[in-house]
Amino acid sequence: MQAIKQSQPSGQLSFARSDNSTLVVRLSGDWHLRHGLPGPDLVLKQLDTAPKPARLTFDAAGLGDWDSGLLTFLLGVSEICHTRKLPADWSPLPEGVRGLMQLAEAVPEKAGARHEAAHSSFIEQVGREAISFARSLDEFLAFFGEVTIAFARLAVGKARFRRVDLMIVIQDCGANAFGIVTLVTFLVGVILAFEGAVQLQQFGATIFVADLVGIAMSRDMGAMMAAIIMAGRTGAAFAAQLGSMKVTQEIDALTTMGISPLEFLVLPRVTALFLMIPLLCVFADCMGVAGGAFVSVTMLHTSLRSYLIETKHAITLTMFFGGLFKAAVYGIIIAVAGCLRGFQCGNSSSAVGDAATQAVVTGIVYVIVACGIFAFVFNVLGI
Repeated sequence: MQAIKQSQPSGQLSFARSDNSTLVVRLSGDWHLRHGLPGPDLVLKQLDTAPKPARLTFDAAGLGDWDSGLLTFLLGVSEICHTRKLPADWSPLPEGVRGLMQLAEAVPEKAGARHEAAHSSFIEQVGREAISFARSLDEFLAFFGEVTIAFARLAVGKARFRRVDLMIVIQDCGANAFGIVTLVTFLVGVILAFEGAVQLQQFGATIFVADLVGIAMSRDMGAMMAAIIMAGRTGAAFAAQLGSMKVTQEIDALTTMGISPLEFLVLPRVTALFLMIPLLCVFADCMGVAGGAFVSVTMLHTSLRSYLIETKHAITLTMFFGGLFKAAVYGIIIAVAGCLRGFQCGNSSSAVGDAATQAVVTGIVYVIVACGIFAFVFNVLGI
């Protein structure tokens, strides 16, 4: 009998030939996944060694402690045997291992599942993503319709929610967000001023940096940056809060008590973000202009008074209120996206994190789509 031994840091795997037709797989030592284990490919190499065996069996006399790593190895060996139609004798294995192996193989893998996943074409993948986006948009619009109905009930005084919840969310969406909005929008104003100065310095027209920064911030960038910040900060928080409530069955409890979760949980959040994000947009516009002024005064040697006068002449009320209108729409989109993903959350702790991630992605994507639509419409209207 000739044995070939392969050692690993944890369990040990060796092979023997009891005769020319039977390959004996010897398992010894402690098979713990954290220590690293041999792979089924070692068995595959022995099966390809001449003379090729017609049968496979095991010797587990030296097997010590084991965990799921042993099962993973045995399932890989089992798949090799099924593929080669090689009979295998599993009886020498411990009873617990055999029982778990039977459970693992109770539901066979769908035929061709791996082949289909591995060979899906690019067109097919694009189609799947397009269908997924269409379904997501349909769910968003349906949920937005339900929120609109809830607002109609609020207008006639029939909606049920606690006013203190609204005040808490307003504080979170408003005052508590000033710090991050200040930092990001000030730096955006600095960046816009730098980019504009590089080109305008060639013509000696650095004073028009004020026009560039003022118009960009008031028309689009102020509302856009405030929306993206709130999507990552508040939209994710809405999804996580509602997702946690769904996992702990608090939403089901509200339904059982005859209280609409949409009115009690969603209305305060949508209302708060709808009211606060235009104020954040005004603040973002001011901080962006301040960032541009910092660059112009310190690096372009433009007086602060001249910069502010030029900004005043560049910005019109149409631009300013157009930016506020965009911000209000963005706020509704972010709040609805966050609440929708929270309501769609699964019943596990990991699903809460997934819901928060999806809320951020959905909110930012829809905000950018809305920004593109606004840009086209405002251009057609000459605004």
